[in-house]
Amino acid sequence: MNRAVLRVVAGATVLLAPLWVYAADGGPALEGVEIGLNTLWVLLAAFLVFFMQAGFGMVEAGFIRAKNACNILTKNFLDFCIACLSFWVLGYALMFGSSKAGLIGAGGFLLRNVDSLTNGVPTFAFWLFQAAFCGAAATIVAGAMAERMKFRAYLAYTVVISGLVYPVVGHWVWGGGWLARLGFADFAGSTVVHATGGIAALVGAAVLGPRIGKFNRDGSANAMPGHNIPLASLGVFILWFGWFGFNPGSSLSGLSAGLNSRVAINTNLAACAGTVSAMAVVWLLFGKPDLSMAMNGALAGLVAITAPCAYVSVAAAVIIGLVAGVIIVLGVALLDRVGIDDPVGAVPVHGLNGVWGTLAVGLFGQKALLGGARAGLFAGGGLKLLGIQTLGVAACAGFVALSMGTAFLVIRRVIGLRVSEADELRGLDIGEHGMESYSGFQIFVTK
Repeated sequence: MNRAVLRVVAGATVLLAPLWVYAADGGPALEGVEIGLNTLWVLLAAFLVFFMQAGFGMVEAGFIRAKNACNILTKNFLDFCIACLSFWVLGYALMFGSSKAGLIGAGGFLLRNVDSLTNGVPTFAFWLFQAAFCGAAATIVAGAMAERMKFRAYLAYTVVISGLVYPVVGHWVWGGGWLARLGFADFAGSTVVHATGGIAALVGAAVLGPRIGKFNRDGSANAMPGHNIPLASLGVFILWFGWFGFNPGSSLSGLSAGLNSRVAINTNLAACAGTVSAMAVVWLLFGKPDLSMAMNGALAGLVAITAPCAYVSVAAAVIIGLVAGVIIVLGVALLDRVGIDDPVGAVPVHGLNGVWGTLAVGLFGQKALLGGARAGLFAGGGLKLLGIQTLGVAACAGFVALSMGTAFLVIRRVIGLRVSEADELRGLDIGEHGMESYSGFQIFVTK
């Protein structure tokens, strides 16, 4: 037997030794193996969700003008760092601490006096996964308020949403709060992460006002194209890739083969369906197959399937994605009509489709996949689950709108929300950071 074969046999022996111990002593070692595999699964998922920050950064930078690209990327860097620190100090305790009334948690500030295991994995691994979610919710707002928001104001906003607002919504749904007790279902965060970020983005964009030149006096909107569509396209693919950590990782179990497989295929097909339907609708309405809208259609499908991905059939996932693609196109048009400037489409992608995905659980959720609980309307369960989902969405959206609206008004009063007109016209890269995204780069035009 050659040395290569001996090495393989030796490695397999080391890996399988715990299972042989289990067979000999009745099982304790297998529990350790299960915890180890689940921990590996959760950590890998956390790393993928963290990598989504790069996706958000590329999408947002690509969809805005070159003079503001450095500013939006700086916000993406800092909001993740501040979100993690705020979640460590305060947010985790508010989200996952115990509570009698189910309104807000308490316990585990600075990760002190926490149990060694949470949901079958080490608490530190669980915290990292949840902190990556918190960072994702925070960064959604950057795109909607891009090209005119003060950097200092953005940092203050990040502390509020990641330390207070997001954890409260998370406690209601995932921390054993009052919505969880009612049977509200949001597997991976259509409401907790995306609707929270999307509603905050809507309120912030409304308080901040549109960019100079976005709307004419008659209310009509002017196109303000992004400077780098290839960069945005790369960002969408990074986000799509990261979503395979976002959704399947929410099972918190590497051993749940059937569940993880169903979640993964539902996630992928909903994104594909959202891309196709958004492309079809924008092509039909405007005569051109717009790539930027198709990319947002993919993100819309991903957001919409995030809540129901574990609870619906593959066919239902495709339907959910198809509807999401239509919503993104109509949502962008609606924002232009009401005079709200959202440079990257964050509100329709995350806000509107976060709501749609959560309600879709009440329409398509299957009893067997919901753990034996009630089913959705189209699965023979009547209106009860849909009513609970509607109540949950309304409560969370109302809380986020009220709390973040108050926060933005206070920030505007104390710090100021908007840069000066001169800085906005010159670009936030120079005005806020004293640097350019493409320093020294020149384009020579010849006849």
